Amino acid sequence: MKARSKARAAARLAAVQALYQHEMEATPLARLLDEFHRHRLGAEIDDDQYAQAETAFFDDVVTGVLARRDEVDALIGGKLAEGWSLARLDKTMAQILRAGAFELLARKDVPTGAVISEYVDVAHAFFEAREAKFVNGVLDALAKDAR
Repeated sequence: MKARSKARAAARLAAVQALYQHEMEATPLARLLDEFHRHRLGAEIDDDQYAQAETAFFDDVVTGVLARRDEVDALIGGKLAEGWSLARLDKTMAQILRAGAFELLARKDVPTGAVISEYVDVAHAFFEAREAKFVNGVLDALAKDAR
């Protein structure tokens, strides 16, 4: 994997983690970004070395999801099965879908296939294959509308 691809993959994973933290703790955006910049991106935590992330890309995804959350949530909600809502999903799953949906909407410079594939990979970091397939299906459906 090329260095830029690795840095973007790390940024996506970190963005999902930051969005989860914001969801659970209501961490203000400036403090959230600062904490990740100083203590998480590329850091060693509990003997695990985190990959160096593309900071500007991380910032764009986190900031963009929070700024456009209502729009992003409405798009995702429209692709969920009848009787399901974003609030019913696992909190981590919701952040994966939000980040992926934001990229599909706002980052036209990133190919659709790359967005979907990367967030399926993020899903694999937290879930089993079934949930990763769910991410693939929802983001694929979103891409048809967003792009």
